[in-house]
Amino acid sequence: MQSQRPVLKQVQKLKMTPQLYQAVRLMALPLQELRTTIEEELEKNPALQVVEDKSTVSLESLPAREKSDGEGDFFDHSSDTGYSRADAEAASDARRQFIEGALSLPESLQEHLLQQLMLQPIPELWRTVGKLLIRNLDENGFHREPPEILLKEEKEKEVLSRVLHLVQGFDPLGVCVTDVQESLLVQIRRHPSPHPRAEELVEKWFVELEKQRLRDIEKGMRVSEARLKEIIAFIRTLDPLPGRSFSRDVVRYVLPDVQVTLHDGEFVIILNDEVIPVLGVNPLFEEMAGGKEKAKDPKTRQFVTQTLQDARWFIRTIGQRNETLLKVCRAIVEFQREFFIKGLKYLKPLTLKDIAGEIGVHEATVSRITSAKYVQTEYGIFALKHFFSNSVAGTGSSGSRFSKEGVKEIIREIIGKEGGALSDQKIVELLAAQGVSIARRTVAKYRGELAIDSSYQRRRT
Repeated sequence: MQSQRPVLKQVQKLKMTPQLYQAVRLMALPLQELRTTIEEELEKNPALQVVEDKSTVSLESLPAREKSDGEGDFFDHSSDTGYSRADAEAASDARRQFIEGALSLPESLQEHLLQQLMLQPIPELWRTVGKLLIRNLDENGFHREPPEILLKEEKEKEVLSRVLHLVQGFDPLGVCVTDVQESLLVQIRRHPSPHPRAEELVEKWFVELEKQRLRDIEKGMRVSEARLKEIIAFIRTLDPLPGRSFSRDVVRYVLPDVQVTLHDGEFVIILNDEVIPVLGVNPLFEEMAGGKEKAKDPKTRQFVTQTLQDARWFIRTIGQRNETLLKVCRAIVEFQREFFIKGLKYLKPLTLKDIAGEIGVHEATVSRITSAKYVQTEYGIFALKHFFSNSVAGTGSSGSRFSKEGVKEIIREIIGKEGGALSDQKIVELLAAQGVSIARRTVAKYRGELAIDSSYQRRRT
């Protein structure tokens, strides 16, 4: 019979405290999100204060506006004591900005289609079904959910096909469909002068068309190469994603966290700290914690002590984040020196482990600090993750190694120099002459990642 008895064991564990969690989270934040987090912390912790914020410009620092000769503030000296020309101009500017902002608000796809639906002389049941269909469309104009599951009543399902046909004819033509193929078919069938065989190509040979199996299409449709070119040229005049023209997506601009420049033969790494305000501790709280104005109430003292600790920890964590980011960037620049001097194709193989070993941190720390961060170089703005690339074996006695991204740039350069008719096998041979040994299928894969068509397609275009 087994007996149970208490056993004393000593175990060492890493406990994720709120402060440690905050440090890990701040490490991964890009500049814009970091500034938002700092603003939230400033609102939450009264012991924190902004010492300097370079991202804001004081009106006092701007030069005074000089008035042109002959300009007079006639109404400022009028008998109406409640009138001020400056206030009137400010109000006028505010009204103009409001009107311009209201007029420039883009119309969504759903709003555009619903307006057309309201103008149709149709029964109310049709209008109800049409609203459900339009509100179910994504940004491309395709159904999010199958239309059948949106309708509960049998009478609504009976008119579904007719309402679908109605909405598909709205502007932009080809929305309220399932996919690209159906959208193209709708546009072809409602085109005033379509190519006579375009519908057949899209309906029966769409998969082959997507995969550019043009020889198969020519044999199956029994058309010549020139005739197929005509059909494809017509199809290219159609819009495969008709709803995209009404997209309200706002362009997001990348803000580089670090800038690397070459000055007098030495690399200069500059941290973009103008977006991040310089933080400090509120002196009033320091006085209340231990100075002459020390708080007497125990609860007040506890509150002051805790907020001061949180503020100092937050400031220290941001400093540690910036310091780690600089260390990582210095190590990347050292490893990828040829890239920063000579260009894109000289990118070397690099792993997180290499950088972690160089600066003495864990690989997870390197992964977090390089996540969603960007560096500005003389060759453009790159994500820090771009500098970590797998290796491709080289040939020759030197046994040189190339990175995947570097080889892709070499392939791009070869195709650009040699012309469009260069086959993948020929690219393999040219790469081998430069000491890069990869298979033909790998060249095809890299070419696809570079969005470069095959030699056959390049010859036809």
